[in-house]
Amino acid sequence: MVAAMIEQDRRISEIVEEERSRLRNFIRRRVGDPSDVEDIVQEVFCELVEANRLLMPIDHVTGWLFRVARNRIIDLFRKKKPETFSDWAAEDADGELPRIEDLLPSPDAGPEAVYVRGVLLDELESALDELPEEQREVFVAHELEGRSFKELSAESGVSVNTLLSRKRYAVLHLRERLRTIYDESTRK
Repeated sequence: MVAAMIEQDRRISEIVEEERSRLRNFIRRRVGDPSDVEDIVQEVFCELVEANRLLMPIDHVTGWLFRVARNRIIDLFRKKKPETFSDWAAEDADGELPRIEDLLPSPDAGPEAVYVRGVLLDELESALDELPEEQREVFVAHELEGRSFKELSAESGVSVNTLLSRKRYAVLHLRERLRTIYDESTRK
């Protein structure tokens, strides 16, 4: 029995050496954070060891490893908090995220601030208008009106995951669009 366990350990070590690089590359293409990549690689090989110790039959080890890796990647994305538009903004001293109004120059700061404020509001409105209607509706409802995805899903009949995806694309577009305006206004 000891000889069989030693043989199993040797075989697992061989599999780890043979598949580690391919598995890591597979995960890296799907997960951006290098520490998450390493965590998933370790989890997959730990599951292999556990399955081996429980004498679970695994016909195609490579396919099994990649299937487990895909499942761990899905688990990781399910755990991640959905992005909000305000995520890129820094918290203030009280730990509060600024509202859009707080990010704009004060109209009391003089004629130049009033002009910049107007330009930024116009650009925000234009950027929102550039979005497909479904993305714009989800963004406005969640970010500006403060409605929950569950509430929006119940009202529209669209799944929460679809709403999250639409909002994500809206956020990416708005960030890119407004980052350009921000960079241009701070270069002066």
